[in-house]
Amino acid sequence: MGKILIAFFSHSGNTETAANKIKEFTGGDLFKIRTAEPYPADYNEVVDKARKEQNARYRPELTAKVDNMDSYDAVFIGYPNWWATMPMGVYSFLEEYDFAGKTIIPFCTHEGSGLGRSVGDIKKLCPNSEVLEGLAIRGSSVNAARNGVSAWLRKLGMAQ
Repeated sequence: MGKILIAFFSHSGNTETAANKIKEFTGGDLFKIRTAEPYPADYNEVVDKARKEQNARYRPELTAKVDNMDSYDAVFIGYPNWWATMPMGVYSFLEEYDFAGKTIIPFCTHEGSGLGRSVGDIKKLCPNSEVLEGLAIRGSSVNAARNGVSAWLRKLGMAQ
């Protein structure tokens, strides 16, 4: 598959845990997507802010860039499912780079919403990329998801 990047946004730590499991099986490089303005710690405040950002189609500023994006062939994109899709910071990330010709593999953490409409949203943002089957992991079960992550990666031909 070539060189692999595992880019992820994580608010509570669940998506970061999933990203580390993917790294374990693929050997990919990790990149944490961070917004310049952090999200509140309080769950209800995060939910409210996420809804307002989505309704406004807001694109938050990010704190760092991937210096060598052109060197990656496959990019895992990880995020919590907020309001049936990705946090707006992930939209910012996907719009900052040219993913044409790259393989994108989505993964998310959730508490019942699965991938929502996020895969369709990624396909709209990156129309010249191949978007593979995504993985949705319950955030409350992420620590026990090693076997599920491994099986998914083997099915995609992405495990080392």
